[in-house]
Amino acid sequence: MDVNARKLHSARYCGLRRVLSSAWYSLPVALMAGPVLLLWVGAPLASHVLFLVGAAGLVWLVERARPNSGQAPGLANQITLARALLAMALLAALARPELFVAQGWFMVSVALLVLLLDGVDGWVARRLDQCTRFGARFDMEVDAALIMVLCLALWLSGQVAAWVLTIGVMRYAFVAASFIWPWLHGPLPDSFRRKLVCVLQVSALLFALSPLPGPGLQAAVLAAALLALVWSFAVDVLWLWRQRLPGASDSHPTYRSST
Repeated sequence: MDVNARKLHSARYCGLRRVLSSAWYSLPVALMAGPVLLLWVGAPLASHVLFLVGAAGLVWLVERARPNSGQAPGLANQITLARALLAMALLAALARPELFVAQGWFMVSVALLVLLLDGVDGWVARRLDQCTRFGARFDMEVDAALIMVLCLALWLSGQVAAWVLTIGVMRYAFVAASFIWPWLHGPLPDSFRRKLVCVLQVSALLFALSPLPGPGLQAAVLAAALLALVWSFAVDVLWLWRQRLPGASDSHPTYRSST
C-alpha cells in the first residue's frame, strides 16, 4: 500500500471512528423515545419542533464542548444526556402550558425521573472513576435548566406569580455577576449543604406542580425553597469573597460551582 493509499485509509478510519464514537447518543435517545412520545400526546406541533431542534442543538453543543470528542464518553455522561433530553421534553411541553395542569402527575413523574437520575450519574461516575470537570459542569447545568423549566411551568400555567422565576434565575444571575466580579469565578469546596438545597429546590417545585397543594401551601413551600436558596448562595458568595483576600487559599478545590 503506497503512502497516499495509507493516508486515505487512515482518514476513512478516523471518520468512521468518530461516527461510531458519536453513537453514544443512541442510548439516551432510545431511553427518551417512550417518555417523549407520551409527553407529546395532546401537545401542539410547536412542541415537536421545539424538542427536535433543541435536542439536536444540545447534542451538537455537548459534542463540541466535550474534551476528546472523537472518543466515546463514559456511561455517566450518557445518563446526564438522558436527563438533559428529559428536561428538553418538559421545555417543549411549555408550548402548551396548560398541559402541566391537565397532565400534572405525568409531568411531575418525568421531572422526578430527571431528579432521580441525578443521583445515578454521580454514583456511576464515582464508581467507574469517570469524574471529570466537563461531566460535573454538564450535570450542574442540567440541574439548573430543570429548575428553570419547572419555574416557567408554574408561572406560564398560571399556578404561581412571576416571583417563582427567581428560583430559576438565581443560578444564571450568579454566573452573570461573575463577569463583573471575577472573584466569583473561584472554585468552591464540595458541599453537602449545596447538594441538599438543590434537591430541596427541585422537590419543592415538583410538589408545587402536583395536584396536591392548594394555593396557600404551594406559595409557602416555594417561598421556603427560595429562602433556602438565597441562604445557600449567600454562604458561597461570602466564602468566595473571603478567598479573594491576599493569602487566602482554597484547600478544597472541586469541579462544581454554586447551585
